[in-house]
Amino acid sequence: MGEFLTHPFLWEFFVLVIVRIICLALSYLGLGMGFFPYLRMNRATIAFTGSAFMIGLGVVTLEEGWRAIDVNTIVFLLSMMIINSYLSYGGFFNLVIHRLLRLSLSAFGLMVILTFSTAFLSALFLNDTLVLVMTPLVLKLTINLGLNPIPYLLAIASATNLGSLPTLNGNPQNILVGSFSGIGYLDFLQTLSPVAIISLFIQIALLYILYPKVRSPLPLTITNLPPIKIHKPLLIKTLIITTIMLISFVIGMPLAESAFIAAALLLITRRLKPQKVLQEINWSLLLMFSGLFILTRSVQNLDLLDIFIPYVSHPWGLVTVTAILSNLISNVPTVLLIKDFMVDNPQNWILLASSATLAGNLTLFGSVANLIMVEAAKSEGYNLSFWEHFRFGFPLTAITLILLLYV
Repeated sequence: MGEFLTHPFLWEFFVLVIVRIICLALSYLGLGMGFFPYLRMNRATIAFTGSAFMIGLGVVTLEEGWRAIDVNTIVFLLSMMIINSYLSYGGFFNLVIHRLLRLSLSAFGLMVILTFSTAFLSALFLNDTLVLVMTPLVLKLTINLGLNPIPYLLAIASATNLGSLPTLNGNPQNILVGSFSGIGYLDFLQTLSPVAIISLFIQIALLYILYPKVRSPLPLTITNLPPIKIHKPLLIKTLIITTIMLISFVIGMPLAESAFIAAALLLITRRLKPQKVLQEINWSLLLMFSGLFILTRSVQNLDLLDIFIPYVSHPWGLVTVTAILSNLISNVPTVLLIKDFMVDNPQNWILLASSATLAGNLTLFGSVANLIMVEAAKSEGYNLSFWEHFRFGFPLTAITLILLLYV
């Protein structure tokens, strides 16, 4: 022991290990909070900076970090963003939402329509896109109708999470699992569709109990909806290509390659300037994912997660660890951290993806969709507090996670 305390090389090594662990811990702390006090940083810049420090401190080499980035995931995300951008410019999302909202007959009917329409669209397209489209529309709609917007905002945020549950292209963590596991699109869909559908009914029941005014059967007259802007030729072309892409998913074609080709075909156009499409791409999300892959490799190289190995080998343990970590550091980093410690079988992969998605409803920090909804609502003067969300999110998450293990 005395030799250790006096040997300069051992001291340098010990200090280096401590510095590496502190930098890594700070990176994940920042990813969990989404910011650092007194600094202008978001999750993307935190992931980028953290990965740069890991390379600088010798935890991974630059080449090893580059190889750690999963190209299938990045290409799939980028391609889906391009497709969603064309659908948005074509007017698809607004058209569908307007038509569905006119079916609402009451405050409760509006809740049901919003829940299932948002969930269905989220199953086909990235859930974050739906939150961006739905939040301002729901705010305008509920304010014009004299309704409390909070339960309806909770409905769309949680419905995007639940709706994205059964498809490999529904959310980022499913995209990751699809890339790593090789599970077929239809197998994933068939396994998790019952859980998603039952969970949506549970969501409606909880909102019905927590917000008495939602129960009103009195008819509503929906007016003053924002005008629909449709670019018909662009919309038709986009729908045809998107439909072919979804069919290719179902028949078992590779997800990343199918989405990549679909996006490339959409970019061949005379109707829309490329700048408009490219400015709609969430480059921050792609940067964050790239940084997360490098951070995850750093965690593996430092052997920091061996403590979880005994737990994630059991279904209850895997779901519990995933749910806790998802609300500490968000669901995407959690999936990346846990993937190398599981027993490699389809059921475990499905449990990892689905528990990360369902845990996203527990707190405001559990999913990016929640944060997008809260920030958009705040910009309109409506503050959804942590506890307001938690009294709905806790029972919903607890019930749906138990459902996941027994359905």
